[in-house]
Order: sequence, then structure tokens, then C-alpha cells
Amino acid sequence: MKSKQNVIILGSTGSIGTSALEVLESNSDKFTVKYLSTNTRVDLLLEQAKKFQPEGIIITDEKAYNELKLSNLPFKIYSRTDLTKIIVEEDIDVVVAAMVGFAGLESTLEAAKSGKKIALANKETLVAAGHIITKLAQKSGAIIIPIDSEHSAILQCLVGEQREQVRKIILTASGGPFLNRDFEDFHNITIEEALRHPNWKMGNKITIDSATMMNKGLEVIEAHWLFGLPKDQIEVIIHPQSIIHSMVEFVDGSIKAQLGIPDMKLPIQYALSYPERFPVSYSTMDFIKYSQLTFQKPDLNKFKCLELAYRSLELGGSYPVVLNSANEVAVQKFLDNEIKFTQIPEIIEDALEKFGTSKEPDVDEIFEFDAKVREYFQKSNKVIYGIS
Repeated sequence: MKSKQNVIILGSTGSIGTSALEVLESNSDKFTVKYLSTNTRVDLLLEQAKKFQPEGIIITDEKAYNELKLSNLPFKIYSRTDLTKIIVEEDIDVVVAAMVGFAGLESTLEAAKSGKKIALANKETLVAAGHIITKLAQKSGAIIIPIDSEHSAILQCLVGEQREQVRKIILTASGGPFLNRDFEDFHNITIEEALRHPNWKMGNKITIDSATMMNKGLEVIEAHWLFGLPKDQIEVIIHPQSIIHSMVEFVDGSIKAQLGIPDMKLPIQYALSYPERFPVSYSTMDFIKYSQLTFQKPDLNKFKCLELAYRSLELGGSYPVVLNSANEVAVQKFLDNEIKFTQIPEIIEDALEKFGTSKEPDVDEIFEFDAKVREYFQKSNKVIYGIS
């Protein structure tokens, strides 16, 4: 057995990627950072590369790659077209899939095909292609370990248990920044307010998803594929303190919960160390500090995106693909100040009505659906979806 495992981080300059590097630095006796990748954040990537000395860096944005490819650097520079070849290299042991959104699908498919251990932070890939990725993993022997704190919690609760003994899984949600805001005032929500998450520091896209609760909706679909449960056995409950990361209820009424401070380094390290546990040096749970834990049901009228995700999972076929693509479009439109916060679920529901089908798509069709949705909303009249 190798003394160290070689790791590639896809999306090393994002919030998950930077936290993963902290974990790897703390466990440098167990892991070697072999490749790092970014889309456009080249300056940060070069800082990371200088510190961790990987064999190569990958820049997926064509313009950014062309600007840097002739530089005299002590490591190789690769483009997006090289990515799939690198992932399948025999000496890559762990793929940290932390690219944001649908853009991470192709690389995750390759990792699943080649039998890698995948530390998965990119939930959108399972939402869009869970039926394909899970089959590829079963065939190749790839291991998919979730980095999402909720799915990591479920996995930890299931260790040593029989899956047929599970009554349901309970995904906890913070409720985001607008949990206690009147729905009548949602049309006044600003970008700055939506990006102000009460518990977690994350990238812009996932932070907006948390504010709409689409993030939890995507996690419901992801949980379906990771744990093989229908939507009726996947419950969402609001837990504003974000201390219980998720729970499993068994047929005898017993409930297991995984608790911890809101710090993504914990699930990242568990994904990297699985099935082992490595000790940590940072502060852990103080029950006196968190002496009160509260819970409530999510309001599906207020947080329509969560209801749309449940609906898409039930309908199956292309609906989850369309849901994900439309959500990415709508979130970007909101961040670009082209639409109001309340129009995010409107765009998604519109897309589901126009593009959803019951037929299960293959890989090519998934990319086709994604392209159609994006093209449709690029051409949509801003009088319909705009704020002017």
C-alpha cells in the first residue's frame, strides 16, 4: 500500500478547494497534492501552486490558459482539454470534485468511469446525472464520498447499519438569511442581503442557493442517488444553529445524528480519510456554547425552490437536469442584478414546464437539455424576467 495518496483538486480556488488544501496541509504525511485547477482565479492558483508544489496546474478558462501557458513556471500548465486525461491517470488516488455547478459534470463522469475515490462537493453532478454516475461507479468500483456536511453526516450515521433498517433520513437546513423574513417583503431582497449567510462562508452561487433553499432541494436529489432512497424517505427540517448536520431514523424509532461546529473542514477531512478518522487540532464542539438547538418545518410556499426540487425528483427523467440548469441561470441573473430574488423560482418553474420530460436522458441528452435551457433564457425578453 502506498504511504501517500495523490490528490487532484478540481476547483482548488473556491471555498471548498481552499478548505481542502488546509486539510491536506494538516495531513501532509498522508497525502500529496498532485494537481490543482481553477477556471479564472489564476493569481490564487499560482499562490497555491507555489506553496504545495504540485506536478501541474489546470486552467479551464481558455483565455486565462492562453495568457499563462508560455510562462516560465516550475510546474506544468494544462488546459480544460487535458483535464479528463489527467483524472484517469493511474497514480491519481483521490479526486476532490469541487468545481461549481454543471461545469463539474464531465470531470466527475470521468472519475467515476476510472474507478477513483471521489470526494464529491459538486452536488449538481448527481442532480443532473445521478442515474449515470452511480451506475458507472458500481461498474468501475469508484467510491463516492460526499463532502456536503449533510450527506457526510448521513454517511457517518449509516456506518455499521443495514440500509433496509432505515425509515428515513433527515436533512437539516439553516433556513438561510431569510428564515424569519416576511414573504411579502421578499421582493425587496438585495444581492448583499442574500449573500449574508448566518452560519457558513461559501461561494456566491451556493450562498444564493441557501437563501432560496434550492441548495437543500439539490441535496434532496443528491441524497436520493447517494443512499438509494425515494423522496418520501428524505425529509428536510430547519435547524438554524447548523450544529446537527443531519440525522437518520431507523425502523425501531431510534435516531442517529451527527453533530459538529459549522466548519467544512470536518466533512472534507472525513471524505479524504474515509473509512478512517484522522485527529484534528482545531476547536471542536462545545455543548455549553450551543445549549439550545431548535427545529421547525420549512415553509414550501415561502421557499418555492425546495418544493420544485421535490417535484423534479418525483417526476424524474429530464426534470432534475432542467431544474439545475434553470437554477444556475436564474441565480446568475439575480447576481447580475437582472431579476429580483422572487423571480428565481419563477424562471425555474417556467423551464420545468417547457423542457421537462419523463424520459431518462443519456449523457449527450443531459448536455443538450442544459444547453437548451441556457439558450432559452439568454434569448428571453428582459421585460418578462427583468427588473426594469
